[in-house]
Amino acid sequence: MTLPLVYSAEVSKAMAQGAPVVALESTIITHGMPYPANLETAQEVEQVVRDNGAVPATIAIIDHKIHIGLEADTLENLAQAKDVMKLSRADLAVAVANGRTGATTVAATMICAELAGIAVFATGGIGGVHKGAETSFDISADLTELSQTAVTVVCAGAKAILDLPKTLEVLETNGVPVIAYQSDDFPAFWSRVSGLAAPLRMNAPDAIAKAHKMRAALGLQGGQLVANPIPQDAEIDADYLNPIIAQAVAEAEAQNIGAKQVTPFLLGRIVELTEGKSLKSNIALVKNNAVLGAKIARALKDV
Repeated sequence: MTLPLVYSAEVSKAMAQGAPVVALESTIITHGMPYPANLETAQEVEQVVRDNGAVPATIAIIDHKIHIGLEADTLENLAQAKDVMKLSRADLAVAVANGRTGATTVAATMICAELAGIAVFATGGIGGVHKGAETSFDISADLTELSQTAVTVVCAGAKAILDLPKTLEVLETNGVPVIAYQSDDFPAFWSRVSGLAAPLRMNAPDAIAKAHKMRAALGLQGGQLVANPIPQDAEIDADYLNPIIAQAVAEAEAQNIGAKQVTPFLLGRIVELTEGKSLKSNIALVKNNAVLGAKIARALKDV
């Protein structure tokens, strides 16, 4: 079968010219925030990538096609679409084959980026091991994907709603390099530090790019996770946030919310409980990751 990839005009031109490209997920658009804030944020993040010398490629599934980069009108339609599937490895092929509209999670974005020949992906925070996973077995497919798909993923750490020590353990077990950018501490999404030592530290985009290429040269399967701390002026203090996260988790358990609905529920409830502070921080960290993603993509062309 022919790969059902469709490139936006901007991405197609960049790929033909060998210009740096940064993949962006679409779940943040469809499941992360309401319209029109979702559209405005997506447009702003794309512009941040451009302003830092790379081309953005927002990925989504529409009309039997994997779209690598979205035209302006397609992006706006997606931001207002209803009944959009939240896609990971398990349901990506089903959505494409059946013509469903789907937004890509970290795992699905990695798969599509690798198919398209894009080596760098900037997101907000990865999924991980949920609290209580020892009984629920709720572990994000993002962690497995990082162990088998050769994309460097720039994030602000794993989402703070998760069990971070267990998440780091699973990443280590799966042989995923976890690189904190200019930090010795693993960041906790809304907070710059988690109190957990980062397995690796790198201080420059070209060092990260060299490590990406060396993994390929050594035949090592999988990608890299680059944990980029949220900008200091956008950080939310963990002591303020932890009780709020605990309340949101307790409410999800009381309402029997599980599987793919857990993360959107928790993030939405935390936005309410922080009176919008967490959303502002989320937008700031995504933009910060887009900056670093663009720098790494540029460095990959030079190393």
